[in-house]
Amino acid sequence: MVEPEKNKLRYNILNLLIYIIGIVLILRLFDFQIIHGEEYRQLSNNRLTREIKVNPARGNILDRTGNVLVGNTMGFELQLYKSKIETEELNNTILKIINIIEKNGDTYTDTFPIKMSPTIEYTYTGDALNNWKKENKIGEDVGASDAIYIFKEKYKINSDNIEDIRKIIAIRYRIQTENYSSTNPIIISRNVSRDTFLEIDERRNELPGVDVVTQSVRDYRNGKLASHIIGYMGRISKEEYDARPDYGMNDYIGKLGIEEICEDYLRGKPGTKQVDMDVDGRAVAEYDTKEAIQGSNVVLTIDANLQKVTEDALAKNLEKMRNGSFGEKCNATRGAVVVTNVKTGEILSMVSLPDYEPQLFLNGISEAKWAEYRENNALYNVAAQGSYAPGSTFKMITAIAGLETGAVTRTEKINDVGVYPYGHHPECWYRAGHGPIDVINAIQKSCNYFFYEIGYRMGIEPLEKYAKYFGLGEKTGAEVIDETSGILAGKTYYDKKGETWYLGNTLSAVIGQAENSFSPLQMAKYISVLTNGGKNIDLTLIKTIINQDGTEVPKEEINNYVDAKIDRTRTNKEDLNIDPENLKAVLEGMRSVANDPGGTAYDTFKNFEIEIGGKTGSAEAGNKSNGWFVGFAPFDEPEIAIVVFVEGGEHGSYTAEVAKDIISEYFGMNQAKVVENNTINSYKQTIS
Repeated sequence: MVEPEKNKLRYNILNLLIYIIGIVLILRLFDFQIIHGEEYRQLSNNRLTREIKVNPARGNILDRTGNVLVGNTMGFELQLYKSKIETEELNNTILKIINIIEKNGDTYTDTFPIKMSPTIEYTYTGDALNNWKKENKIGEDVGASDAIYIFKEKYKINSDNIEDIRKIIAIRYRIQTENYSSTNPIIISRNVSRDTFLEIDERRNELPGVDVVTQSVRDYRNGKLASHIIGYMGRISKEEYDARPDYGMNDYIGKLGIEEICEDYLRGKPGTKQVDMDVDGRAVAEYDTKEAIQGSNVVLTIDANLQKVTEDALAKNLEKMRNGSFGEKCNATRGAVVVTNVKTGEILSMVSLPDYEPQLFLNGISEAKWAEYRENNALYNVAAQGSYAPGSTFKMITAIAGLETGAVTRTEKINDVGVYPYGHHPECWYRAGHGPIDVINAIQKSCNYFFYEIGYRMGIEPLEKYAKYFGLGEKTGAEVIDETSGILAGKTYYDKKGETWYLGNTLSAVIGQAENSFSPLQMAKYISVLTNGGKNIDLTLIKTIINQDGTEVPKEEINNYVDAKIDRTRTNKEDLNIDPENLKAVLEGMRSVANDPGGTAYDTFKNFEIEIGGKTGSAEAGNKSNGWFVGFAPFDEPEIAIVVFVEGGEHGSYTAEVAKDIISEYFGMNQAKVVENNTINSYKQTIS
C-alpha cells in the first residue's frame, strides 16, 4: 500500500508544477499583449533590417600649391527602397516625390528614352533605339506617344494627366531596369535642397520606402577650370558595373580625366551600416557596422592661377580672331595651350577649348546642355587628342638634324632664290627669296628654301630619327585618356602603308607638312627637350598621391598603376648627345623670332620685359590654316615651354599674344606695363 501513496504524491506535485507553469505563461502573455503590447509590437515591426553600403568621401584633387580644385560637400541624397505597398500607392508616392523635387527647383535622374517637349509631345531619344524597343517588346513602328501608353498600362498608372504619367514612368522604368530591392534603393536624386529634405521629412508617414540621407557630394569648385584635365563623374554604366563587382548599380564613377584615371585611389573604401525598418519600409534606426575610409588626395602638377590665366588668354585670343581684331576675321572656335616645366616635364597648365562644366554631370546632365556639348565637341581634348600639321614650328628639328649630320654648318649660308630647283619645285613663302641665309636667320625668317636644301642633302632618315627623339609621332606618357600618337612622316610610315617615299615627300616633311601630324601636348614635349639641353623627359600631370594617413604613394607605384590604366609603355631613350653649340644656334634663331626686327613674333614681343625664344607656324588644313606658336622663357635659363594652337587661326603670329599673357603671369610681371600691338607682321606657309 505504500507504493500507490508515493505515486499519488508524485502525480499531485506534477499537476501543481503544470498549474504554476501555466499561470506563469498566462502572466507573461498578459505582460506581452496588454501591459507592454504596444512596445513589443513596435519591436516586431522593426525586425526588418537592411545592411547597406556607405560610400566614403572621395579624395580631393589639388593643384601643385595645395589649392583644392575638386572637393566634396555634404548633401542630401533622396532614396527609394522597395516596401510592402500596393502598385497604386507606389505610383502615388513617386508622383509626390517628383512634385516636391520640382517645386523646390531640384532635379532627378531620368533615363527613360522618351521625352516630352514643351508642347507636350513625346519623342524618342538616345541611341540603339531598335534594341531598346525589342527588349521592351515594343514594335519597331510604334511611335513615342503610343509607347508611353504601353508603359502606362504596364506600370498600372491610373492617372490621365499626361505630365504625371511621364513623371511616374521615369522612376518606374528605373525600378524595372536597376537592382531595386529592400536593401538596394533607387537614388532618385543625388543632391536635393534643404527645402526638399525638410518637406520629405515632414511628410515621411505618407511616403513609404522614401529616405533622405546625408552623403558626400562631389564639388567642382572652379566651374570649367581644367575640365579636360580633371574630367567628371557619372553614374556607373552596365559595362562598368559588370567589370567591377565591388561597385553597386547606384554608384558614381570617374568618367574622364584624372577622375577616371585615378578612380581606384580617389574612391576610398566603402563601409556598411545597418538600418532598421518598419513593415512599410520606413527607416526607424541606423548604425554603422564598418567605417568608410575616405579616398586619397591626388596632387596635380598644374598651377590653378596659371591655368586660369591660360584659359582666359586663349578664350580672349579666339574672340579677337573671330571679330577681326588682327585685320581679318578667322573662324577660330577651337584651340589648345600647354605649358610645361622644361626641366621636369611637369605640365603647369593645359587648356582645351571649347570646354565643359563637370558639375553638370553629377545628377544627370540636361538634354539641352548635352546637345550643346555634343555639337561643339566640348569633351574632346584638343591638347592631347587632336593631331595637326605643325607647319614651321617643326623647322627647329630639321635644323638640328641637318647640323648633327653635317648636312649644313652653323655658319654656312644657303642662297634662297625663291623657287627650289629640285623635286616638285616648291616655293619659299617669300617668293622673291631671302638671298644668302644661315641657320639662325632661316629660323628667324622661317625660310622654307633653306630647309628644303637640308632635306635634299641629308634625306628623310635622320629627320625621322631626331623627330622621334624629341617625342613626335608617339605618346608623351602624360596621364591623359586616349592620347593620340600622331603621325611622323617618313619612310617608316610609308613602309607600313606599302607606299614609296619620294624626294617631294621629304621637301614637304622638312617644313612640317606631308603627313606630319602632332598634338599640342607632343609639341610641348618637343620644345621642352629642345630647351633643356636635349635631355629626354616624360610629361606628367600627377605630382603625387597622398593617402588619408598622410603617407605618399611611391612614385613607381603610381607609374605602374597609370601604365596599366591607360595602356602606357614607358621606354628609356638613348641620349643622342646633341652638340650644345648646335642647340645654341637653333635657340638663337628662336630668340631672334621674338626679339629682333623681321622676326615673325617681333611685333608681339618687342619691348617685352623678358627675353624669350619662340617660333610661329601656320599649316594649311583644307580650306583654312591652323596657327601655332611655340616658345620658352626666359631665354638665358629656360624654365617653361609654351605651345599655343588655334584651329582656323590662319597665322601663327596671331597666337603669340597668348604666350605673352602666360609668361607675364608665371614671372609675376606687372601686366599693366605690357602693351599689346595687334598690327602683326604675318605670313602664311603654303605648299606648291
